[in-house]
Amino acid sequence: MYVLVKYVHVISVVLSVGGFFLRGLLMMRDSRLLQARWIKVLPHINDTVLLVAALTLAAMSGQYPFVADWVTAKIFGVIAYIILGALALR
Repeated sequence: MYVLVKYVHVISVVLSVGGFFLRGLLMMRDSRLLQARWIKVLPHINDTVLLVAALTLAAMSGQYPFVADWVTAKIFGVIAYIILGALALR
């Protein structure tokens, strides 16, 4: 089960970064596609899957934030990604 959740997490990371890049390109081209409902909703769904998978992996491995340094660093990295991504795509 751990390996399956890990693959879901890794695929979600790739989709999140790829989607961010695609939305950035669409913004630079001032594309009307950015107004499509699925473009607005899909990143939130993927990021939710990403977060749930990350929390599941942390619970399954017994490594929790502020106990395992690398998990704490990952959480701060995700927070920075969300804030900087929101600022970049405005």
